[in-house]
Amino acid sequence: MDLTHAQWRKSTRSAGNEGECVEVSTNLRDVIAIRDSKNPTGPALILTPAQWADLLDDIKKGRFTF
Repeated sequence: MDLTHAQWRKSTRSAGNEGECVEVSTNLRDVIAIRDSKNPTGPALILTPAQWADLLDDIKKGRFTF
């Protein structure tokens, strides 16, 4: 997937975590891209908008341990 035109933004929850930051791009058509800000040229997780919504819902419901 070509992410050349992705506009990345850091999570507001990433501040102060010793560089452990997640960046998300929502400006691409039909996909949401997620990457590690410490490795911007590394792999990105690509989700559909429905998968992104499900992931956010699961996080909000506390289904993951961080």
